[in-house]
Amino acid sequence: MKYLAVIGKVLGILLGCTALVMVVPLGAAFVLGEGEMLRAFLLPLAAVLGISLLVIAVTRKYKITFTAADGFLIVFLAWVSICVMGAVPYSLSGHADSFGSALFESVSGFTTTGATVFPDVEKLPRSLLLWRAMTHWLGGMGIVVLSVALLPLLGSGGFRLLSAETPGPEKDRITPKITTTAKILWLLYVALTACNLLLLRLGGMDWFESTLHAFSTLATGGFSSRNESIAAFHSPYIEWVSGIFMLLAGLNFSLIYRLLKGKAGDLFRNSEARAYGLVILIAAGLITFSLLAEGGNAGGFEPCLRQAVFHTASILSTTGFSSGDYNLWPPLAGACLFFLMFIGGCSGSTAGGVKVIRHVVLCRQAGNEMKKLLYPRGVFSVQLNKKEGRKNMVYGVAAFVFLYFVMAAAAALLVSSAGFDLFSSVNAALISLGNIGLGLGGFGPGSTFAEVPGYVQWGLSFIMIAGRLELWTVLVFFSREYWRQ
Repeated sequence: MKYLAVIGKVLGILLGCTALVMVVPLGAAFVLGEGEMLRAFLLPLAAVLGISLLVIAVTRKYKITFTAADGFLIVFLAWVSICVMGAVPYSLSGHADSFGSALFESVSGFTTTGATVFPDVEKLPRSLLLWRAMTHWLGGMGIVVLSVALLPLLGSGGFRLLSAETPGPEKDRITPKITTTAKILWLLYVALTACNLLLLRLGGMDWFESTLHAFSTLATGGFSSRNESIAAFHSPYIEWVSGIFMLLAGLNFSLIYRLLKGKAGDLFRNSEARAYGLVILIAAGLITFSLLAEGGNAGGFEPCLRQAVFHTASILSTTGFSSGDYNLWPPLAGACLFFLMFIGGCSGSTAGGVKVIRHVVLCRQAGNEMKKLLYPRGVFSVQLNKKEGRKNMVYGVAAFVFLYFVMAAAAALLVSSAGFDLFSSVNAALISLGNIGLGLGGFGPGSTFAEVPGYVQWGLSFIMIAGRLELWTVLVFFSREYWRQ
Protein backbone atom coordinates (compact mmCIF):
# COMPACT_ATOMS: atom_id res chain seq x y z
CA MET A 1 0.00 0.00 0.00
CA LYS A 2 2.80 2.41 0.88
CA TYR A 3 4.52 1.63 -2.44
CA LEU A 4 1.40 2.50 -4.44
CA ALA A 5 0.76 5.58 -2.29
CA VAL A 6 4.23 6.99 -2.95
CA ILE A 7 3.94 6.39 -6.70
CA GLY A 8 0.47 7.92 -6.71
CA LYS A 9 1.65 10.96 -4.77
CA VAL A 10 4.57 11.68 -7.11
CA LEU A 11 2.40 11.17 -10.20
CA GLY A 12 -0.24 13.43 -8.67
CA ILE A 13 2.35 16.17 -8.19
CA LEU A 14 3.74 15.84 -11.71
CA LEU A 15 0.33 15.70 -13.38
CA GLY A 16 -1.04 18.52 -11.26
CA CYS A 17 1.86 20.81 -12.16
CA THR A 18 1.42 20.08 -15.86
CA ALA A 19 -2.35 20.53 -15.71
CA LEU A 20 -1.91 23.99 -14.20
CA VAL A 21 -0.03 25.04 -17.33
CA MET A 22 -3.28 24.60 -19.29
CA VAL A 23 -4.46 27.80 -17.63
CA VAL A 24 -2.35 29.73 -20.17
CA PRO A 25 -3.99 28.41 -23.39
CA LEU A 26 -7.35 28.46 -21.61
CA GLY A 27 -6.87 32.16 -20.90
CA ALA A 28 -5.73 32.71 -24.48
CA ALA A 29 -8.88 31.00 -25.79
CA PHE A 30 -11.01 33.28 -23.57
CA VAL A 31 -9.22 36.47 -24.65
CA LEU A 32 -9.23 35.52 -28.35
CA GLY A 33 -12.89 34.57 -28.28
CA GLU A 34 -12.28 30.95 -29.26
CA GLY A 35 -15.31 29.60 -27.44
CA GLU A 36 -15.00 26.07 -28.84
CA MET A 37 -11.58 25.75 -27.19
CA LEU A 38 -12.73 26.72 -23.68
CA ARG A 39 -14.30 23.31 -23.08
CA ALA A 40 -11.33 21.56 -24.70
CA PHE A 41 -8.96 23.00 -22.11
CA LEU A 42 -11.24 23.43 -19.10
CA LEU A 43 -12.40 19.80 -18.85
CA PRO A 44 -8.94 18.15 -18.72
CA LEU A 45 -7.62 20.94 -16.50
CA ALA A 46 -10.41 20.54 -13.94
CA ALA A 47 -10.44 16.74 -14.06
CA VAL A 48 -6.69 16.18 -13.76
CA LEU A 49 -6.20 18.90 -11.17
CA GLY A 50 -9.08 17.58 -9.08
CA ILE A 51 -7.83 13.98 -9.19
CA SER A 52 -4.26 15.10 -8.44
CA LEU A 53 -5.31 17.12 -5.40
CA LEU A 54 -7.41 14.21 -4.13
CA VAL A 55 -4.53 11.73 -4.51
CA ILE A 56 -2.07 14.12 -2.83
CA ALA A 57 -4.49 14.66 0.06
CA VAL A 58 -5.07 10.93 0.57
CA THR A 59 -1.33 10.15 0.47
CA ARG A 60 -0.11 13.21 2.40
CA LYS A 61 1.10 11.13 5.36
CA TYR A 62 3.46 9.08 3.20
CA LYS A 63 7.01 10.38 2.85
CA ILE A 64 8.38 10.34 -0.69
CA THR A 65 11.18 7.77 -0.73
CA PHE A 66 11.80 5.29 -3.52
CA THR A 67 14.53 3.27 -5.20
CA ALA A 68 16.18 3.82 -8.57
CA ALA A 69 13.97 1.06 -10.01
CA ASP A 70 10.88 2.90 -8.77
CA GLY A 71 12.21 6.05 -10.41
CA PHE A 72 12.12 4.40 -13.84
CA LEU A 73 8.49 3.36 -13.34
CA ILE A 74 7.42 6.78 -12.07
CA VAL A 75 9.09 8.64 -14.95
CA PHE A 76 7.60 6.33 -17.57
CA LEU A 77 4.10 6.49 -16.07
CA ALA A 78 4.40 10.28 -15.72
CA TRP A 79 5.32 10.76 -19.38
CA VAL A 80 2.56 8.47 -20.60
CA SER A 81 -0.05 10.08 -18.34
CA ILE A 82 0.98 13.61 -19.25
CA CYS A 83 0.93 12.80 -22.97
CA VAL A 84 -2.56 11.31 -22.65
CA MET A 85 -3.72 14.43 -20.78
CA GLY A 86 -2.12 16.64 -23.43
CA ALA A 87 -4.02 14.82 -26.16
CA VAL A 88 -7.45 15.66 -24.75
CA PRO A 89 -7.60 19.29 -26.07
CA TYR A 90 -6.82 18.07 -29.60
CA SER A 91 -9.54 15.43 -29.32
CA LEU A 92 -12.24 17.56 -27.68
CA SER A 93 -11.66 20.44 -30.12
CA GLY A 94 -12.50 18.13 -33.03
CA HIS A 95 -9.36 19.00 -34.96
CA ALA A 96 -7.84 15.53 -34.57
CA ASP A 97 -9.41 12.76 -36.64
CA SER A 98 -9.13 10.22 -33.81
CA PHE A 99 -7.77 9.94 -30.30
CA GLY A 100 -4.78 8.07 -31.76
CA SER A 101 -3.97 11.12 -33.89
CA ALA A 102 -4.48 13.41 -30.90
CA LEU A 103 -2.14 11.26 -28.81
CA PHE A 104 0.46 11.22 -31.59
CA GLU A 105 0.41 15.04 -31.70
CA SER A 106 0.65 15.28 -27.91
CA VAL A 107 3.51 12.77 -27.67
CA SER A 108 5.27 14.51 -30.57
CA GLY A 109 4.95 17.79 -28.68
CA PHE A 110 6.11 16.68 -25.23
CA THR A 111 8.96 14.57 -26.61
CA THR A 112 9.98 17.54 -28.79
CA THR A 113 9.77 15.44 -31.94
CA GLY A 114 7.78 17.95 -33.97
CA ALA A 115 6.12 15.50 -36.36
CA THR A 116 2.49 16.47 -36.91
CA VAL A 117 -0.78 14.94 -38.06
CA PHE A 118 -2.23 18.31 -39.07
CA PRO A 119 -1.84 18.97 -42.82
CA ASP A 120 -2.83 22.64 -42.38
CA VAL A 121 -1.70 24.04 -39.03
CA GLU A 122 -2.60 27.57 -40.10
CA LYS A 123 -6.28 26.66 -39.71
CA LEU A 124 -5.86 25.64 -36.06
CA PRO A 125 -7.10 28.00 -33.31
CA ARG A 126 -4.35 30.18 -31.91
CA SER A 127 -4.89 28.84 -28.39
CA LEU A 128 -4.32 25.29 -29.68
CA LEU A 129 -1.17 26.44 -31.48
CA LEU A 130 -0.01 27.92 -28.19
CA TRP A 131 -0.67 24.60 -26.42
CA ARG A 132 1.35 22.74 -29.08
CA ALA A 133 4.30 25.06 -28.54
CA MET A 134 4.00 24.85 -24.75
CA THR A 135 4.12 21.05 -24.84
CA HIS A 136 7.42 21.43 -26.67
CA TRP A 137 8.79 23.90 -24.16
CA LEU A 138 7.78 21.83 -21.13
CA GLY A 139 9.07 18.59 -22.61
CA GLY A 140 12.31 20.20 -23.79
CA MET A 141 14.00 20.69 -20.46
CA GLY A 142 11.84 17.94 -19.01
CA ILE A 143 8.66 17.88 -16.97
CA VAL A 144 10.39 15.89 -14.28
CA VAL A 145 13.31 18.35 -14.18
CA LEU A 146 10.85 21.20 -13.70
CA SER A 147 9.15 19.38 -10.85
CA VAL A 148 12.47 18.60 -9.21
CA ALA A 149 13.38 22.28 -9.47
CA LEU A 150 10.13 23.58 -7.99
CA LEU A 151 9.28 20.86 -5.48
CA PRO A 152 12.03 20.21 -2.93
CA LEU A 153 9.64 17.80 -1.19
CA LEU A 154 10.81 15.18 -3.70
CA GLY A 155 14.02 15.18 -1.68
CA SER A 156 16.61 12.54 -2.48
CA GLY A 157 14.20 10.99 -4.94
CA GLY A 158 14.69 14.02 -7.19
CA PHE A 159 18.03 12.79 -8.50
CA ARG A 160 16.61 9.33 -9.12
CA LEU A 161 13.82 10.84 -11.21
CA LEU A 162 16.29 13.04 -13.08
CA SER A 163 18.60 10.09 -13.70
CA ALA A 164 15.71 7.99 -14.97
CA GLU A 165 14.63 10.73 -17.37
CA THR A 166 18.14 11.41 -18.74
CA PRO A 167 20.06 8.12 -18.49
CA GLY A 168 22.96 9.24 -20.72
CA PRO A 169 26.64 8.29 -20.35
CA GLU A 170 27.49 11.50 -18.47
CA LYS A 171 25.83 12.99 -15.38
CA ASP A 172 26.78 16.60 -14.83
CA ARG A 173 25.73 18.56 -11.76
CA ILE A 174 26.39 22.29 -11.73
CA THR A 175 25.98 22.35 -7.95
CA PRO A 176 25.99 19.61 -5.28
CA LYS A 177 22.23 19.97 -4.77
CA ILE A 178 20.12 18.47 -7.54
CA THR A 179 17.24 20.91 -6.93
CA THR A 180 19.61 23.87 -7.27
CA THR A 181 21.06 22.41 -10.46
CA ALA A 182 17.58 21.92 -11.91
CA LYS A 183 16.61 25.51 -11.04
CA ILE A 184 19.75 26.93 -12.67
CA LEU A 185 19.15 24.91 -15.84
CA TRP A 186 15.55 26.08 -16.02
CA LEU A 187 16.49 29.72 -15.44
CA LEU A 188 19.06 29.45 -18.24
CA TYR A 189 16.42 27.80 -20.43
CA VAL A 190 13.98 30.64 -19.75
CA ALA A 191 16.65 33.30 -20.39
CA LEU A 192 17.70 31.79 -23.73
CA THR A 193 14.05 31.46 -24.76
CA ALA A 194 13.44 35.13 -23.94
CA CYS A 195 16.51 36.19 -25.96
CA ASN A 196 15.40 34.12 -28.94
CA LEU A 197 11.87 35.53 -28.67
CA LEU A 198 13.07 39.13 -28.68
CA LEU A 199 15.42 38.60 -31.61
CA LEU A 200 12.67 36.96 -33.65
CA ARG A 201 10.38 39.87 -32.82
CA LEU A 202 13.03 42.27 -34.10
CA GLY A 203 13.11 40.23 -37.30
CA GLY A 204 9.47 40.96 -38.11
CA MET A 205 7.54 38.15 -36.42
CA ASP A 206 4.62 39.27 -34.27
CA TRP A 207 4.71 38.57 -30.53
CA PHE A 208 2.55 35.46 -30.83
CA GLU A 209 4.60 33.75 -33.51
CA SER A 210 7.86 34.85 -31.89
CA THR A 211 6.75 33.12 -28.71
CA LEU A 212 5.72 29.92 -30.49
CA HIS A 213 8.94 29.64 -32.48
CA ALA A 214 11.15 30.52 -29.51
CA PHE A 215 9.46 27.73 -27.51
CA SER A 216 10.02 25.30 -30.38
CA THR A 217 13.61 26.37 -31.01
CA LEU A 218 14.99 26.11 -27.47
CA ALA A 219 13.12 22.85 -26.94
CA THR A 220 14.52 21.58 -30.29
CA GLY A 221 10.94 20.68 -31.15
CA GLY A 222 10.05 22.08 -34.55
CA PHE A 223 6.32 22.81 -34.29
CA SER A 224 5.54 25.95 -36.29
CA SER A 225 2.47 28.10 -36.78
CA ARG A 226 3.09 28.03 -40.53
CA ASN A 227 2.71 25.15 -42.98
CA GLU A 228 6.03 26.08 -44.62
CA SER A 229 7.80 26.37 -41.26
CA ILE A 230 10.53 29.07 -41.17
CA ALA A 231 10.49 29.30 -44.98
CA ALA A 232 7.12 31.07 -44.75
CA PHE A 233 8.76 34.23 -43.35
CA HIS A 234 11.19 34.72 -46.27
CA SER A 235 13.72 36.29 -43.91
CA PRO A 236 17.46 35.54 -43.96
CA TYR A 237 17.70 37.26 -40.55
CA ILE A 238 15.15 34.89 -38.98
CA GLU A 239 16.93 31.89 -40.53
CA TRP A 240 20.30 32.94 -39.07
CA VAL A 241 18.82 33.66 -35.63
CA SER A 242 16.94 30.36 -35.60
CA GLY A 243 19.99 28.45 -36.82
CA ILE A 244 22.24 29.89 -34.11
CA PHE A 245 19.74 29.20 -31.31
CA MET A 246 19.12 25.67 -32.57
CA LEU A 247 22.86 25.03 -32.31
CA LEU A 248 22.88 26.50 -28.80
CA ALA A 249 19.93 24.32 -27.79
CA GLY A 250 21.83 21.27 -29.04
CA LEU A 251 24.79 22.09 -26.77
CA ASN A 252 25.13 20.92 -23.18
CA PHE A 253 23.35 23.54 -21.05
CA SER A 254 25.86 23.07 -18.24
CA LEU A 255 28.62 24.20 -20.61
CA ILE A 256 26.57 27.24 -21.66
CA TYR A 257 26.16 28.12 -17.98
CA ARG A 258 29.91 27.81 -17.40
CA LEU A 259 30.59 29.91 -20.49
CA LEU A 260 28.36 32.67 -19.11
CA LYS A 261 30.23 32.39 -15.80
CA GLY A 262 33.47 33.18 -17.65
CA LYS A 263 34.75 29.60 -17.80
CA ALA A 264 35.18 29.43 -21.57
CA GLY A 265 38.03 26.94 -21.16
CA ASP A 266 35.55 24.28 -20.00
CA LEU A 267 33.79 24.53 -23.35
CA PHE A 268 36.95 24.10 -25.41
CA ARG A 269 38.28 21.29 -23.23
CA ASN A 270 35.04 19.33 -23.46
CA SER A 271 35.43 16.37 -25.82
CA GLU A 272 31.78 16.31 -26.82
CA ALA A 273 31.58 20.06 -27.50
CA ARG A 274 34.67 19.91 -29.72
CA ALA A 275 33.23 16.98 -31.67
CA TYR A 276 29.88 18.79 -31.94
CA GLY A 277 31.60 21.83 -33.44
CA LEU A 278 33.60 19.67 -35.83
CA VAL A 279 30.46 17.92 -37.10
CA ILE A 280 28.80 21.30 -37.70
CA LEU A 281 31.79 22.61 -39.65
CA ILE A 282 32.15 19.49 -41.80
CA ALA A 283 28.43 19.10 -42.55
CA ALA A 284 27.80 22.80 -43.24
CA GLY A 285 30.97 22.98 -45.34
CA LEU A 286 30.05 19.95 -47.49
CA ILE A 287 26.48 21.15 -48.00
CA THR A 288 27.63 24.66 -48.95
CA PHE A 289 30.15 23.20 -51.40
CA SER A 290 27.48 20.91 -52.87
CA LEU A 291 24.98 23.73 -53.35
CA LEU A 292 27.60 26.01 -54.93
CA ALA A 293 28.85 23.23 -57.19
CA GLU A 294 25.29 22.76 -58.43
CA GLY A 295 25.60 26.19 -60.00
CA GLY A 296 24.83 28.50 -57.10
CA ASN A 297 21.11 28.17 -57.80
CA ALA A 298 20.40 29.44 -54.29
CA GLY A 299 21.65 32.91 -55.25
CA GLY A 300 25.31 32.96 -54.26
CA PHE A 301 27.59 32.08 -51.38
CA GLU A 302 25.63 33.63 -48.48
CA PRO A 303 22.29 31.93 -49.26
CA CYS A 304 24.07 28.59 -49.76
CA LEU A 305 25.94 28.97 -46.47
CA ARG A 306 22.77 30.08 -44.68
CA GLN A 307 20.78 27.12 -45.95
CA ALA A 308 23.62 24.77 -45.04
CA VAL A 309 24.03 26.11 -41.49
CA PHE A 310 20.28 26.31 -40.88
CA HIS A 311 19.48 22.76 -41.95
CA THR A 312 22.61 21.34 -40.35
CA ALA A 313 21.47 22.94 -37.10
CA SER A 314 17.88 21.78 -37.62
CA ILE A 315 18.71 18.09 -38.19
CA LEU A 316 21.72 17.80 -35.85
CA SER A 317 19.87 19.44 -32.96
CA THR A 318 16.79 17.34 -33.87
CA THR A 319 14.63 20.47 -34.10
CA GLY A 320 13.09 19.83 -37.51
CA PHE A 321 12.49 23.35 -38.83
CA SER A 322 12.86 23.87 -42.57
CA SER A 323 13.60 26.95 -44.64
CA GLY A 324 13.17 25.24 -48.00
CA ASP A 325 12.68 21.88 -49.66
CA TYR A 326 16.05 20.16 -49.26
CA ASN A 327 14.65 17.09 -51.06
CA LEU A 328 15.53 19.10 -54.20
CA TRP A 329 19.16 19.52 -53.15
CA PRO A 330 22.08 17.70 -54.81
CA PRO A 331 22.68 14.10 -53.58
CA LEU A 332 25.77 15.03 -51.53
CA ALA A 333 23.88 17.67 -49.55
CA GLY A 334 20.94 15.31 -48.97
CA ALA A 335 23.31 12.54 -47.85
CA CYS A 336 24.89 14.88 -45.29
CA LEU A 337 21.49 15.66 -43.77
CA PHE A 338 20.55 11.98 -43.74
CA PHE A 339 23.70 10.97 -41.85
CA LEU A 340 23.20 13.82 -39.37
CA MET A 341 19.99 12.03 -38.34
CA PHE A 342 22.17 9.28 -36.84
CA ILE A 343 24.12 11.70 -34.61
CA GLY A 344 21.90 14.04 -32.60
CA GLY A 345 22.86 16.79 -30.17
CA CYS A 346 24.97 16.83 -27.01
CA SER A 347 24.15 15.17 -23.72
CA GLY A 348 22.63 17.62 -21.26
CA SER A 349 20.82 19.47 -24.06
CA THR A 350 17.21 19.46 -25.20
CA ALA A 351 18.20 17.60 -28.38
CA GLY A 352 17.44 13.97 -29.11
CA GLY A 353 19.20 11.31 -31.13
CA VAL A 354 22.08 9.01 -30.26
CA LYS A 355 24.04 11.99 -28.85
CA VAL A 356 27.50 13.16 -29.89
CA ILE A 357 29.20 11.84 -26.75
CA ARG A 358 28.36 8.24 -27.64
CA HIS A 359 29.91 8.64 -31.07
CA VAL A 360 33.00 10.13 -29.44
CA VAL A 361 33.29 7.15 -27.10
CA LEU A 362 32.91 4.61 -29.91
CA CYS A 363 35.38 6.43 -32.18
CA ARG A 364 38.01 6.54 -29.44
CA GLN A 365 37.45 2.90 -28.55
CA ALA A 366 37.88 2.04 -32.24
CA GLY A 367 41.22 3.87 -32.10
CA ASN A 368 42.18 1.88 -29.01
CA GLU A 369 41.38 -1.39 -30.78
CA MET A 370 43.74 -0.43 -33.61
CA LYS A 371 46.46 0.43 -31.09
CA LYS A 372 46.05 -3.01 -29.53
CA LEU A 373 46.85 -4.58 -32.88
CA LEU A 374 50.21 -2.80 -32.80
CA TYR A 375 50.83 -3.10 -29.06
CA PRO A 376 49.12 -6.33 -27.87
CA ARG A 377 50.32 -5.88 -24.29
CA GLY A 378 49.31 -2.24 -24.09
CA VAL A 379 46.53 -0.98 -21.84
CA PHE A 380 44.41 1.75 -23.38
CA SER A 381 41.40 3.65 -22.04
CA VAL A 382 38.92 6.11 -23.47
CA GLN A 383 39.88 9.68 -22.62
CA LEU A 384 37.08 12.24 -22.21
CA ASN A 385 37.75 15.86 -21.32
CA LYS A 386 41.42 14.87 -20.86
CA LYS A 387 40.42 12.43 -18.12
CA GLU A 388 40.17 8.67 -18.12
CA GLY A 389 36.59 7.52 -18.60
CA ARG A 390 34.86 4.77 -16.66
CA LYS A 391 35.91 1.31 -17.85
CA ASN A 392 32.34 0.06 -18.24
CA MET A 393 31.24 3.17 -20.16
CA VAL A 394 32.16 1.69 -23.54
CA TYR A 395 29.94 -1.34 -22.90
CA GLY A 396 27.00 0.85 -21.96
CA VAL A 397 27.42 3.02 -25.05
CA ALA A 398 27.79 0.01 -27.36
CA ALA A 399 24.67 -1.60 -25.87
CA PHE A 400 22.69 1.62 -26.29
CA VAL A 401 23.72 2.08 -29.94
CA PHE A 402 22.87 -1.56 -30.68
CA LEU A 403 19.41 -1.23 -29.12
CA TYR A 404 18.91 2.11 -30.88
CA PHE A 405 19.37 0.55 -34.30
CA VAL A 406 17.28 -2.50 -33.35
CA MET A 407 14.39 -0.20 -32.38
CA ALA A 408 14.92 1.90 -35.51
CA ALA A 409 14.69 -1.27 -37.62
CA ALA A 410 11.53 -2.36 -35.79
CA ALA A 411 9.95 1.08 -36.31
CA ALA A 412 10.89 1.02 -40.00
CA LEU A 413 9.22 -2.38 -40.39
CA LEU A 414 6.12 -1.02 -38.67
CA VAL A 415 5.90 1.94 -41.07
CA SER A 416 6.65 -0.19 -44.13
CA SER A 417 3.76 -2.51 -43.17
CA ALA A 418 1.47 0.40 -44.06
CA GLY A 419 2.80 0.45 -47.64
CA PHE A 420 5.50 3.14 -47.41
CA ASP A 421 8.73 2.66 -49.38
CA LEU A 422 11.92 1.59 -47.60
CA PHE A 423 13.64 5.00 -47.59
CA SER A 424 10.55 6.80 -46.25
CA SER A 425 10.04 4.07 -43.63
CA VAL A 426 13.64 4.39 -42.40
CA ASN A 427 13.24 8.15 -42.25
CA ALA A 428 9.99 7.87 -40.27
CA ALA A 429 11.74 5.52 -37.82
CA LEU A 430 14.70 7.88 -37.34
CA ILE A 431 12.35 10.86 -37.06
CA SER A 432 10.40 9.19 -34.25
CA LEU A 433 13.19 7.48 -32.34
CA GLY A 434 15.58 10.45 -32.60
CA ASN A 435 12.78 12.98 -31.93
CA ILE A 436 13.83 14.83 -35.09
CA GLY A 437 10.41 15.61 -36.57
CA LEU A 438 11.58 16.03 -40.15
CA GLY A 439 13.52 13.79 -42.52
CA LEU A 440 13.89 13.14 -46.21
CA GLY A 441 11.84 11.38 -48.85
CA GLY A 442 8.14 11.02 -48.08
CA PHE A 443 8.56 12.58 -44.64
CA GLY A 444 10.51 15.66 -45.70
CA PRO A 445 9.54 19.36 -45.64
CA GLY A 446 5.82 19.97 -46.06
CA SER A 447 4.86 16.38 -45.24
CA THR A 448 2.83 15.17 -42.25
CA PHE A 449 1.87 11.91 -40.57
CA ALA A 450 -1.82 12.49 -41.34
CA GLU A 451 -1.94 9.63 -43.86
CA VAL A 452 -0.22 7.16 -41.53
CA PRO A 453 -2.67 4.47 -40.31
CA GLY A 454 -3.83 4.57 -36.70
CA TYR A 455 -1.92 1.49 -35.54
CA VAL A 456 1.32 2.99 -36.90
CA GLN A 457 0.63 6.28 -35.08
CA TRP A 458 0.18 4.38 -31.81
CA GLY A 459 3.40 2.44 -32.40
CA LEU A 460 5.39 5.54 -33.29
CA SER A 461 4.03 7.31 -30.19
CA PHE A 462 5.64 4.58 -28.09
CA ILE A 463 8.87 4.92 -30.10
CA MET A 464 8.94 8.69 -29.53
CA ILE A 465 8.62 8.28 -25.75
CA ALA A 466 11.31 5.58 -25.75
CA GLY A 467 13.62 7.85 -27.73
CA ARG A 468 12.96 10.83 -25.45
CA LEU A 469 13.79 8.74 -22.37
CA GLU A 470 16.87 7.29 -24.11
CA LEU A 471 15.54 3.73 -24.35
CA TRP A 472 16.68 2.32 -20.99
CA THR A 473 13.86 3.86 -18.95
CA VAL A 474 11.34 2.12 -21.20
CA LEU A 475 13.14 -1.08 -22.16
CA VAL A 476 14.01 -1.89 -18.54
CA PHE A 477 10.39 -3.01 -18.08
CA PHE A 478 10.95 -5.80 -20.59
CA SER A 479 13.65 -7.41 -18.43
CA ARG A 480 12.84 -10.16 -15.93
CA GLU A 481 15.38 -8.71 -13.50
CA TYR A 482 13.31 -5.55 -13.09
CA TRP A 483 10.12 -7.41 -12.11
CA ARG A 484 12.03 -9.74 -9.80
CA GLN A 485 12.83 -6.67 -7.70
